Amino acid sequence: MKVAMYYSNLDIRIEEMPVPKIGDNELLVKVMASGICGSDVMEWYRKKKAPNVLGHEIAGEIVEVGKLVNQYKKGDRVFVSHHIPCNECVYCKQGYHTLCDTLRTTNFYPGGFAEYLRVPKINIDKGGVYLLPPEMTYEEATFIEPLACVIRGQRLTKVQKGDTVLVLGSGVSGLLHIQVAKLYGASKIIATDIDDYRLKVAKKFGANVIINVTDVGVQNFEPKRKRNESNSPTPITANRIIICTPVISAIKQAFNSVERAGSILFFAPTSPGIEIPLPLFELWNKQVTLVNTYAAVHQDIIEAIELILTHKIKVALMITHRLKLEETGLGFQIVEQAKNSIKVIIEPHTLCNPMKKSKNR
Repeated sequence: MKVAMYYSNLDIRIEEMPVPKIGDNELLVKVMASGICGSDVMEWYRKKKAPNVLGHEIAGEIVEVGKLVNQYKKGDRVFVSHHIPCNECVYCKQGYHTLCDTLRTTNFYPGGFAEYLRVPKINIDKGGVYLLPPEMTYEEATFIEPLACVIRGQRLTKVQKGDTVLVLGSGVSGLLHIQVAKLYGASKIIATDIDDYRLKVAKKFGANVIINVTDVGVQNFEPKRKRNESNSPTPITANRIIICTPVISAIKQAFNSVERAGSILFFAPTSPGIEIPLPLFELWNKQVTLVNTYAAVHQDIIEAIELILTHKIKVALMITHRLKLEETGLGFQIVEQAKNSIKVIIEPHTLCNPMKKSKNR
């Protein structure tokens, strides 16, 4: 079978590997669609594990079933969660499933940017394989994992009716956060980015205010003023701030924009070793809660499937590029450059035109 082997963002090679052989307690899945995640292009994280087949936002069809597997059959359409918690350790028992050692060491093989993958026994036994509703397309199903991560983040930071939400960064995760915050009843949603294309999409998905941060003063979103202009605009603040970019200025912006009794969700990580001065007195004085999140588990995935199925979260409209497996390298460049694009999906078994635009856009 063909795989897209990752060496770096600029070096992704189409190579041949044997189709994985499955054991009695395993599944073989034909990958029909696999989304490129923003984390896939984080070279500081990915290159140290190269060469490797990446891709974890997958949907496909079961083509082979181990003889001891009874709950799935050949032909089933599925989403497979790549990380699986043990549900038994101290972290899982306290609700911190994504800190579980098992979750952080499990995965399917070889990765989503391949024609086929093997689903291990633990993924099956621990409920990591989900049947897709007939109405859900494979493309829509690639959003289950990223949407579940967003749902988990907003649950932990307690976004609710009446909140003012500031989303820093309007890429895929930022746009999902905007939609979920709107669904959860936020009264006002403010979105930022450096790209006007993404800001227009953010407006389309529910942002009440959009701000191009290259056009405003850092720290308080004050529009650039002419010399001698006397009127100073009111700085924008929010009680729920969600950071969807690793840019240091955005993190500092969050510290300056958070309201009293508010919270800041660190959704996107910086690279290791980055240190940021913490305005401890101001955060203490305003009683601000700092929250971080990683990955998603069963509760989040079930909600994500329901929201996609009912079209309460409109994921299909976020697809801007559909590419063949052979074009995975191009897909990585599109995601890394983040220009005039939102979601890029690789379809290993579908013949499609390079950079084909979604009919919904």
